[in-house]
Amino acid sequence: MLEKSVLVLNQNYEPLSICSVRRALLLILRGKAEAVEKLGLVVRSVSQDHSVPSVVRLWRYIQAPRRKVVLSKRNILKRDNHQCQYCASKGGKLTVDHIVPRTKGGKSTWENLVCACITCNCKKGEDSPDQAGLTLRVKPKQPNNVTFIRNFIGADDQRWKPYLFFN
Repeated sequence: MLEKSVLVLNQNYEPLSICSVRRALLLILRGKAEAVEKLGLVVRSVSQDHSVPSVVRLWRYIQAPRRKVVLSKRNILKRDNHQCQYCASKGGKLTVDHIVPRTKGGKSTWENLVCACITCNCKKGEDSPDQAGLTLRVKPKQPNNVTFIRNFIGADDQRWKPYLFFN
């Protein structure tokens, strides 16, 4: 239970990060945060009971720099929802494909990397998608931190939705 995820909000309710229940409870007990949403579970100590938070808000505003999401194979697969961006298949082994191949000057950037199944990746080879007769389903782009929290970390807790700009 102490390893569940908790959404951490800045004083102005801007999403900052995700932490464990253990870390969130420490923030609350030290007077640095308040529980905004609770899970309905209780952690008991010898002398007190503490409600398990789902969302916490910091009491003081933190001037946090805009974090960039790290470019990695895992994050590319999360961004593309573990789905081939050429044929939309979800099953089988997936790879990361350079839209413009590295041999032709393509860089390893968010805008040039997509998730692809092995069949499409082999079909494309060293060609561009147009030359191989493949079409990208969605133009790839770099996710921002809030988008990444909302879509890719798995905001399965419905209590998070109002704070992650869902409508």
